[in-house]
Amino acid sequence: MLPLLADTLAVMVEELIGAPTKRTGKRGPAPKLQQQLERIAAQPKAQQRFVMQMLDTVLQQSE
Repeated sequence: MLPLLADTLAVMVEELIGAPTKRTGKRGPAPKLQQQLERIAAQPKAQQRFVMQMLDTVLQQSE
C-alpha cells in the first residue's frame, strides 16, 4: 500500500516513512503540462469547464 500512496503523493516511499532519501539528478522546473494544469486550476470554474470541453473534443477526435 505504501508504494501506491507514495505514487499518489508524488513522493518516495522513504519520504513517507521518514527515512533519508537519495535523490538523483537535478530538480528543475515542473514539466510544461504540469505548469499548464496549475494555470488552468487557478482559473474560474467556467473557464475550467471550457478548457475541459475543448480537451474532451480533441481527445475524442484522436480515438
